Amino acid sequence: MTAQQLKNSILQMAVQGKLVPQDPTDEPASVLLERIRAEKEKLIKEGKIKKEKNSSVIFRGSDNLPYEKEGKEVRCIADEIPFEIPDSWEWIHLQDVAHVNGGMAFKSVDFSQIGTRVIRISDFNENGFVNKKIVRHPYSEIYSPYLLEIKNIILCMTGGTVGKSLFIKELSEPMMTNQRVATIKIFGALEEYINMVILSPMTQCVITDSKNSTNDNISMDTINKFWIPLPPLAEQKRIVAKIEELLPHIEEYGKAESKVSKLNEDFPEQLKKSILQWAIQGKLVPQNPEDEPASVLLERIRAEKAKLIKEGKIKKDKNESVIFRRDNSHYEKVNGVERCIDDEIPFEIPENWSWTRLGTLVQKLTDGTHFTPKYTASGIPFLSVKDISSGKISFDNVKYISQEEHNDLFQRCDPQKGDILLTKVGTTGIPVLIETDREFSLFVSVALLKYSKIYLYGYFLVYLLQSPLVQNQCAENTKGVGNKNWVMKDISQTLLAIPPLAEQKRIVAEIEKIFKIQTAMRSK
Repeated sequence: MTAQQLKNSILQMAVQGKLVPQDPTDEPASVLLERIRAEKEKLIKEGKIKKEKNSSVIFRGSDNLPYEKEGKEVRCIADEIPFEIPDSWEWIHLQDVAHVNGGMAFKSVDFSQIGTRVIRISDFNENGFVNKKIVRHPYSEIYSPYLLEIKNIILCMTGGTVGKSLFIKELSEPMMTNQRVATIKIFGALEEYINMVILSPMTQCVITDSKNSTNDNISMDTINKFWIPLPPLAEQKRIVAKIEELLPHIEEYGKAESKVSKLNEDFPEQLKKSILQWAIQGKLVPQNPEDEPASVLLERIRAEKAKLIKEGKIKKDKNESVIFRRDNSHYEKVNGVERCIDDEIPFEIPENWSWTRLGTLVQKLTDGTHFTPKYTASGIPFLSVKDISSGKISFDNVKYISQEEHNDLFQRCDPQKGDILLTKVGTTGIPVLIETDREFSLFVSVALLKYSKIYLYGYFLVYLLQSPLVQNQCAENTKGVGNKNWVMKDISQTLLAIPPLAEQKRIVAEIEKIFKIQTAMRSK
C-alpha cells in the first residue's frame, strides 16, 4: 500500500464514521443542521450570500429510506447515497454548509505588478500558493466577493489539474480569485472536516468522473452537489484531531515508501552491474583447468591479425601492446618499451585469464564518417548514436543515404553481422551486437569493433563492455560538457580482462540464466 492509498483509506474511514467512536451524548447532526439552515437564511436575508437555485432538503421517510425535496419535487435517493453512516449523522450537499463562488473573469491585459494579488489555476497546489509569475489587479469593492479568507478551500475547475484543491491556513497578503477557481466558504460545520471530505476518495471519484465526461472541467453545480456525510460537531472535531495525529505517521510512511521505491527502481540495474562485475572478475562460473588459457588465445588472435595485416586486409596498430606478468607484477610492452602497470590493474583475475587492451584485442577499431552525408528520402539506413542508445539497433527513425554514398563510406567503416557497435558521442559506452544482415552506414558518433569470431564470443564482449570495468573507464575518459565524446584513442586503450573462450561461453550462459530469472521476478 502506498502512502497516498493509506491516506485515502484513513479519509474514507473518517467520512464513513469508522475512524473514531460515536458518543451518544453528542448533539446529533440533525440539530446542527437546523442551526446551519437558520444561519444560512439569515445570511441570505442580509444579502451576504445568494440563495442557491437548486437548494434542497434531504430527509428520511416513514419507510426509513432517504428522500430529497427540491422545490416541490420529492424523490427517493436510496440509490444515490454513497454508503451507510451512523444514526447521529446526516447526509447533505456541500451547498448546505458552504457558499461556493467562482472567480472573477479578470482580463489578462489588466494584470499588473501592483494591486491585489490574483490567484489563477496555476498559482496554487495542495501544498500552498505558487509564488512564480505573480499577477495583480487594482482592487475595488466590487471584487470583495472574490477575496480569500483563512480556512477557505479553493478548487481548480478546469485544465489538466482540475480538482486540485488547497485549504488556506494562512494568507500573507490580500488575494482574490480568477475565473475557474472556485472558492468554498464554509459556515456552521468545521472547515477542516469539510476539507477532508473533499480530499476523500468519495469526493475525488466524483471529480474524476466529472472531468472525464466534460473534457477536464468541473461545474459549479457538481461542486455544490458534492455529498457530505455530516457528523455531530463534537465528532467532527474528534475526526480532525485523529487525522492530524495520523498525518505525520503517513508522511514518515511516505518517506520510507519513496526510499523503497528508489531501491526497487535502482536494484535491477545495480544487480546487473554486480553480476557483470563478478563475471569479469572470474567469480561467476568456476574455472576449468582443461580450458586453453587466455594467454594462448591472445597469441592466436595476434597471429591472425598479423596474417590479415600481411594480406592487406587490415592496418597495423601503431601502438599495439602486450600485457604480461613478471615477478608477480603486470607489465605492458608497446613499441619495444616495457613499463609496469600495476597501478592500472583494478583487481585480480584467475591465472588462466589475461589482461589486454581493446585496440589489441580487436582486428579493426574505427568510427563512422566525420562528415554529414547528403540525406535521401529512402535508400541505405544511416545510423547515429540515437539509433542504438536503447541497447538495440532501431531502424524506426533513421535517416537514409544513397547506395553510392554508402558504398563509398563502407570502404572505411563496414559494419556487418556479428560486429559490435559502441556509442562514443553524447550517450557514450553503449555496446550493441549487430544481429541483422541489413546494410547500413555509421556516423562519427558510433564506433565499429571487428574481432575474431573464431577466438572471441560476441555476446561475452558485449557484457564485458557493459561491465563496471569498462563503464568506469568510459566515464573517466568521456570529455566535454555539451556533446560529450569518448575519443578513439581512449577507446583503444580500454583495459580488458579476457577469459578462455570456453569460459566466455559459460559466463554468457550463466548471465542470461540469471537475467531471465530476474526478469520473471520483476514481472510478477
